[in-house]
Amino acid sequence: MRRIMLVVAYDGTKYCGWQIQPNAITVEEVLNRELSRLLQEDIEVIGASRTDSGVHAMGNVAVFDTNTRIPAEKLCYALNHSLPEDIVVQRSVEVLPDFHPRKWDSRKTYEYRIWNADFIQPFNRGYTHFVYHKIDVEAMRAGAACLLGEHDFTSFCSTKTQSPDHVRTIYSIDITEENHLITIRISGNGFLYNMVRIITGTLLLVGEHLKRPEEVAEMLAAKNREAAGPTAPAKGLMLVGIEYFPNPVMDRPEENCGQLNIHIE
Repeated sequence: MRRIMLVVAYDGTKYCGWQIQPNAITVEEVLNRELSRLLQEDIEVIGASRTDSGVHAMGNVAVFDTNTRIPAEKLCYALNHSLPEDIVVQRSVEVLPDFHPRKWDSRKTYEYRIWNADFIQPFNRGYTHFVYHKIDVEAMRAGAACLLGEHDFTSFCSTKTQSPDHVRTIYSIDITEENHLITIRISGNGFLYNMVRIITGTLLLVGEHLKRPEEVAEMLAAKNREAAGPTAPAKGLMLVGIEYFPNPVMDRPEENCGQLNIHIE
């Protein structure tokens, strides 16, 4: 039995998130179905990030166990022949048998994209959140600084979260603006249910001068979901990639001493 890791990119528009649900099509369901057909085994993948309905990914991670003799690095080519066009496996590789994509030490990076102009651009409407009010990016940066480091993020997660521990560490929040596109890039050791979208909704309140930057710290200290801003729409969110420490890839001793960086950009 071997454990294979897939790096998966997908357009989440048509899917009800990653995780299998009754009466709804999900990314996990499609991968399980096509892998089972390809390998003639009952395959169930384990995903690193169970993204919400409508959320996109450049580099989500999934692992599964298999008896196949197909070389791990060739599986992505075979699998992509049968996957729909909006799901593409970017890489496949054999990993350590005890590797678990949600329990291994990692650094996840998400981006949230906002189109700030008088009118939406038709070609990016499925991948950005449109805001026509002028946004003060410098104010957003000042508010974001309050969230850096290790904190209890109860105020910034959905009340539906299943995690009993709301303490997470945010390593960086970079906010850039170019040609009407505002991008919030956030990296941390893990994120709670809807956390990035609630952080975005809160920073937008600051950017529209509906809240002061220093109020973000007060929201954080409140440890109450009602204290923070709204949940931004799913379509603007993308999982960029994940780094794992140490590297779980098999048969590459020169790599296993360090980290595995699977950002796909």
